[in-house]
Amino acid sequence: MNPARLAAAALAASSALVLTPAAAEAAPRALDYAALGDSYSSGTGAGSYADEECLRSDLAYPRLLANGLGADLAFAACSGATSADLLAEQLGVLDERTDLVTVTIGGNDIGWTEAVAACLTPLADCTDEIEASEALVRGELPGLLDGVYGAIAERAPDAEVYVLGYPRLFNERRTCGALHQPSLAEQVRMNQAADVLADVLAVAAAEHGFAYVDVRESFAGHAVCDDVPYLHGLRYPTAESFHPNALGHANGYYPALAREV
Repeated sequence: MNPARLAAAALAASSALVLTPAAAEAAPRALDYAALGDSYSSGTGAGSYADEECLRSDLAYPRLLANGLGADLAFAACSGATSADLLAEQLGVLDERTDLVTVTIGGNDIGWTEAVAACLTPLADCTDEIEASEALVRGELPGLLDGVYGAIAERAPDAEVYVLGYPRLFNERRTCGALHQPSLAEQVRMNQAADVLADVLAVAAAEHGFAYVDVRESFAGHAVCDDVPYLHGLRYPTAESFHPNALGHANGYYPALAREV
């Protein structure tokens, strides 16, 4: 949605028959913006949490975008959310007045946490776990995304919808941390799996007429183990591990999305 279209949406949302001078002077209502999805949208890893259950951060890209647009934000994204969780718990923030929706979903549906954990285990081969995750991405995830995206379109028929992808986690050039895991070969393999996920997300978004926002280039040079990482490695609390930090939202997700909106 370009700036002109955003302005038009806000004006249309606020317009009615002008009956009095006071009504004519009323300011257009703010855009109705809903942020749905999992921990990559809630801001897990960015800190400054507004709640401890969903780990929604005031430094997450939805807050940054809402502030930039002067939009009213319905922040429903929740750490750990699967596609089923989104359908059951997050759609209530959408209606015919919703102008803008962003969503990250799918990462918790594909066994990716198990694959990452396996690759962090010294002297273990995590190839099987990565391949199992890829099989879910190709086999089951398209159907799950179709259900989620269809439900979003039904609940918010006039909204512009932006599907955001996930970054590659590793730089494939160095290891770091106490365990120096994953190995460089495992980093390459995990990044390949991230690319498979990106392809599936992009196709599913296009099939529903949604815009896909690819964030991989925004995070390039700022992966785990880079000098200025936009992503945490293994850390405590463990829920923040391998999630974008505050820089990842401010300099990774937000500018990639702002270029499209």
